[in-house]
Amino acid sequence: MNKPTLFLGSSSSYRRALMDRLQVRYKQVSPDYVERDLPGEDPVAMALRQAEGKAKSVSPDVEHYIIIGSDQVAHMDGEKFGKPGNKNNAIGQLERFQGNWVTFTTAICLITPSDPPQCTAESYEIKFRDLSRQEIEHYLDREQTYDCAGSIKVESLGITLLEDARGRDITTLYGLPLMLLREQLSALQEYKVLL
Repeated sequence: MNKPTLFLGSSSSYRRALMDRLQVRYKQVSPDYVERDLPGEDPVAMALRQAEGKAKSVSPDVEHYIIIGSDQVAHMDGEKFGKPGNKNNAIGQLERFQGNWVTFTTAICLITPSDPPQCTAESYEIKFRDLSRQEIEHYLDREQTYDCAGSIKVESLGITLLEDARGRDITTLYGLPLMLLREQLSALQEYKVLL
């Protein structure tokens, strides 16, 4: 059997950079999926639902394939925080986070022609240090993280906003948990040849 074509169902440049680390051939495809928050939905359930929705919305152009969908939700005390979209919302998020632990849950969902969807999630926690309004605005002026869940890009200047961190795989925080992805790909019996 020929190697399957690997599809990353994401338009994110951040996820593309993470996939490039694996040094495998893949195609990046924008999913035809509208992200939405369901009132009262658990953050982990939301990430899993949206990762599956993104993966299912990709239409492969080959017979043998693996589609990867992924979604990230930032949450604290049961409240979910998405992409801020603008500076004022980002300031509000970062002011809420200061001095607190915030969890970033990233789900992945793998779809193949012969298996049911394989969806799982991993979480990583970060503790924000106490931040002044001036520090927050200075950070946002330099990074403009309006397209990042929780208004932070830890792989860049965002690391300076933190006091502590805990979790298994830092790439979970970046938007695509590579350790979990490798495990999930390896578990697909027909497709063990990938990694």
